[in-house]
Amino acid sequence: MGKPLYTCSEYREEMILLALRRRLENGRLNEEERNRLIKEIKELEKQMGMT
Repeated sequence: MGKPLYTCSEYREEMILLALRRRLENGRLNEEERNRLIKEIKELEKQMGMT
């Protein structure tokens, strides 16, 4: 049997990324929180091969 086309781990990463982006769009963050979220999003996107 070959590799699954879409794994549970990939789904989980996508849901985490979506949640982080939604929090960032919320707009009720101070500068430190905003910068931390942006960094976290970039790291996750890199891990997922999106950059």
